[in-house]
Amino acid sequence: MEKNCTLCPVSCGAEREIRAGACGGTDKMVIAKYGLHPFEEPCISYKNGSGTIFFSGCALRCVFCQNFEISRSKTGRETDEKGLVRIIRELEERGAENINLVTAAHYIPALVRAFELYRPKIPVVYNTHSYEKTQTLAMIDKYIDVYLPDLKYFSPKISVRYTGKSDYFEYAIRAVQFMSNRTPDVKDGKMFSGCIVRHLVLPLCQNDSIEIVKQFASLHSKAYFSLMGQYTPCGEIDKFPELKRRLTRREYEKVCRAVEEAGLENVFIQELSSADEKFIPDFSEKTDTLF
Repeated sequence: MEKNCTLCPVSCGAEREIRAGACGGTDKMVIAKYGLHPFEEPCISYKNGSGTIFFSGCALRCVFCQNFEISRSKTGRETDEKGLVRIIRELEERGAENINLVTAAHYIPALVRAFELYRPKIPVVYNTHSYEKTQTLAMIDKYIDVYLPDLKYFSPKISVRYTGKSDYFEYAIRAVQFMSNRTPDVKDGKMFSGCIVRHLVLPLCQNDSIEIVKQFASLHSKAYFSLMGQYTPCGEIDKFPELKRRLTRREYEKVCRAVEEAGLENVFIQELSSADEKFIPDFSEKTDTLF
């Protein structure tokens, strides 16, 4: 799968030793930054923060990406499996509540090799946009304790507008169904095992968000649901005027009502005040910290 890469639904066939794939990834892992993240869901960040590792590159490439610099592979340093193990050990020593792998799908074979060298003593979180193949997820499944997938778009018209991919939901719902089978284990407010499905509400997309809520509810899983109102204009959105503003309270509350009406049991509802650039990690080399 690495030689003629078909790890993700794009299946670009890149010889990644020679050229980067559609995700921007080569045969070398590139890590943009890592550190303790205090602003994930409370059961993920918990007391000390989530030991978050941001990988450069992304196969989905949303135009409004809040991690735009890293999703376009514009920043980061190469490392190998031993280097990743050193980072994991460092985060453990710093008191991280878990190891949080952010947008790592294009490096799954390397991650498997790293976990064969060293298995973290704290939970491992797999944080993804969900534009994934279930057979690729199966490669790393035994090393993952907590899944943290997005379920971004239902409408092909919306997903193709913002990602260039009309088949997002087709793949994402199968991936989320796979991940949401993880049995939840939460003790004293900390998640040790389970799945939290996230959805970010976008301007003018509340009806699509309501459909996402319905689709998640139809899975009848024990996964948690996290509704996010943190949308902040970022990325390359000059051609998308609707994305140049934050959500209105009316838009967000309409989706909040849909969550309530769906009767979901385990839910996180983000405050609109989270739509602030101070909650976006700093990926510059000016500082060693994320925030």
